Amino acid sequence: QVQVVESGGGLVQPGGSLRLSCATSGSIFSTYVMGWYRQAPGKQRELVATIRSDSETNVADSVKGRFTISGDNAKNTWYLQMNSLKPEDTAVYYCRMTTVVYDYWGQGTQVTVSS
Repeated sequence: QVQVVESGGGLVQPGGSLRLSCATSGSIFSTYVMGWYRQAPGKQRELVATIRSDSETNVADSVKGRFTISGDNAKNTWYLQMNSLKPEDTAVYYCRMTTVVYDYWGQGTQVTVSS
């Protein structure tokens, strides 16, 4: 079984930065898609960014230029660097590990952007 654990959330002022981490353990396949999602109160969960095992990345238009996704395969850890944060970025952020065999979500980490 694969465990997916997010960390790094917190309270930050508008314009500030946070780096979220997603650590996985268990049987990690060489081919995967790691995704960061977020869900704000009263809204549907939305895709923020993805990174594939071949290092191809995609970032949602709403965060493009501010958020960067990256990964360290040796550490089985993936990151979401969030800069120039806005109040509308407030949400619970989830990471998701998807392979041809399994699809696991983490428990989420709260990010609050407020002055």
